[in-house]
Amino acid sequence: MTHLPPKPILPAEQRIRAPFVPRYDDIGRTGHLLVSSIPIALGETGWSVASRLISRDAVRQTRILPMLSRLVVEAGAAPLSLVSRIEADAGIQFAHTRGPEGQVERLVLNMWCNIVGEAGRTHGPPPSNAGETLLAGRGFAEHVVTRPFDPPETRRVVELDIPGLPRIPPDRYDWQPPEALLQLPEGARWLDESFAFDAAPVVFGSDRTDSNLHVNSLVYPRLFIDAALRRFWDLGKRVALRANAMEIAYRKPSFPGDRVFVALRAFACENRWGASLMLVSDDDAKGALEAARPRCFARLWFVEE
Repeated sequence: MTHLPPKPILPAEQRIRAPFVPRYDDIGRTGHLLVSSIPIALGETGWSVASRLISRDAVRQTRILPMLSRLVVEAGAAPLSLVSRIEADAGIQFAHTRGPEGQVERLVLNMWCNIVGEAGRTHGPPPSNAGETLLAGRGFAEHVVTRPFDPPETRRVVELDIPGLPRIPPDRYDWQPPEALLQLPEGARWLDESFAFDAAPVVFGSDRTDSNLHVNSLVYPRLFIDAALRRFWDLGKRVALRANAMEIAYRKPSFPGDRVFVALRAFACENRWGASLMLVSDDDAKGALEAARPRCFARLWFVEE
């Protein structure tokens, strides 16, 4: 379904288990933790662990910052209640990738998270499994270590200069090309003849940005979910659908004032619907999609409720 790398065995200083308090809109009508909310728990716990290894002073001195490059999330069991006890069990890993000639190509910071919670229901009678511990969701986040505010020629980082960390993390990580998300998943069939633009262009305002000075990475999942649902409607799938898995690969940021377009192609696999998507600039949308350089790529999976 998604390419969620297995979590390696990690030392205690690279792991954490912490409470996760959901917002009202983090849990849907069926009691499932929404896929757009899982990254919040992943980020809260993962960055808490990362701060043990990389201090703010080290970030200032080296100018390095791990930037999100891939996000994989899968919703799990339900129902959960807003007052359920929910915890996130997370771990992080520094690793490196290698190029075709065997050279270190990039350094990455990976994060894994399993979210577990007690079965419950916010309104109405409790479910038959009330109090049972459920795997409510799991996620993975890949970050490329870079110097995002440097000139282009000094942004790439292939060695660390941080006390307590090896210059090149010994663990090796297999890089997945972002374009792979545009391929048809195994066992699925295309519902569209080709990729086509969603009818609604997106214009970003400053309210979509964060302290990294560009559009926040968690803005894109909702844009992609909405675009996929519009496509399913046009294809005749006019029922309640819930996104229960997604994988997004980030290639280039967007900024306030940018206008972008979602191009997508729907597919089906047994009793599930899905879509492969990409986000392209206003200029790229004026030409052939084959020549575009998308800013990010995604694959979403949906189930009928």
